[in-house]
Amino acid sequence: MEESGFKVYKDFKTSRHVIDIYGVLSTVVGDMGVVVAVKNYDEEWEVGLDVLKEMEMIGKTLKASKIVVVTSSYFTNSAINYGGRRNIKLIDKDALVSIAKKFSNKEQNVYETPLNEESDDTDNYSPAKSSSRLTPSIFSSGKRGSLSKGGKTKTPRISYNFGNIMPGIKAILSNTLALIVIVLLLSTIVTDIIGIFDKNTALIGISKILSSALLAYGLVFVAEKDLNVTLTKGTIVFFVSMLIYVVLIIIL
Repeated sequence: MEESGFKVYKDFKTSRHVIDIYGVLSTVVGDMGVVVAVKNYDEEWEVGLDVLKEMEMIGKTLKASKIVVVTSSYFTNSAINYGGRRNIKLIDKDALVSIAKKFSNKEQNVYETPLNEESDDTDNYSPAKSSSRLTPSIFSSGKRGSLSKGGKTKTPRISYNFGNIMPGIKAILSNTLALIVIVLLLSTIVTDIIGIFDKNTALIGISKILSSALLAYGLVFVAEKDLNVTLTKGTIVFFVSMLIYVVLIIIL
């Protein structure tokens, strides 16, 4: 979360609860909050509905955009069904291990500093003697330098990886209000372009409806990757967008 630009608070205290992790991301449409519950349970103990409902209440109090529950065990079937309906992200033991492996590989790639292929003197190499180990940034997949003979370093080759931007974009797309604004803007642009080539009012109206529907469901799916959430949230975004269009037509 920190690498994605979130300001993270651990053991964040409210008047009635202590939240394991509370992250805030500043965006152009306002601050977006994420509340995370971390349950370190033995494998035979499953996380149930009570935890999800408690976090949902905390999320409403803090006006959080996303609720996440992480556990070292698993979730009950009722919790899984409830989380899918209420757009609560659930991370069980298997998913947690997968995330840990990806993060571990990423850290290894960022800090790995290979030697120059021309150099055979690998025994005398010490990271402390090399100036090629550089601090990674959010846009970098690691700046790799090479060590030549005589201990001198060559200019490191810098490669950029914009993959780390994606979590920030997904966080914006997880916000329903932001989605509605994006759908309104993009569908308006699409219909304006169509209107340049064809002034048929009916065609423009149909284009606006179709583009809004495609954008609403498509953007939700990109952010959530869950069919149930996509259908529920996408429908809300689509109909609210259509309602706003109708209001604008009446006013204008």
